[in-house]
Amino acid sequence: MSTLQFQFNTDSSVMGTRDVAQRIEAQVRTRLARFAERLTRIEVHVTDVNGRKHGADDKHCTIEVRPRGSRPIGVTGKAADVDAAARIAASTMAERLERVLGRAARHRRDPSPAKQI
Repeated sequence: MSTLQFQFNTDSSVMGTRDVAQRIEAQVRTRLARFAERLTRIEVHVTDVNGRKHGADDKHCTIEVRPRGSRPIGVTGKAADVDAAARIAASTMAERLERVLGRAARHRRDPSPAKQI
């Protein structure tokens, strides 16, 4: 069993303190915990679109996950603060993973039983 890698990235205009990174990592890991065994990596990118200027929904949190044996999936959450943006992105990602991984599980079939003559 390999461990799930987590990478946190921020631009210079967002407070990239250890506290913010730890809070967001805990938030994202908790929300995506049920999918952890099926993922190899989670990347979180937090940006402030307006920089020093304030504006509505100017904090963006993009989450990209890499499911085992599948292509990466990405979503973005937008809000007035980074924690809310991360919460939105994590919830959206959980919904997306439920659809994508749930669909894969539904289409996975057991081998047909041997025909008896």
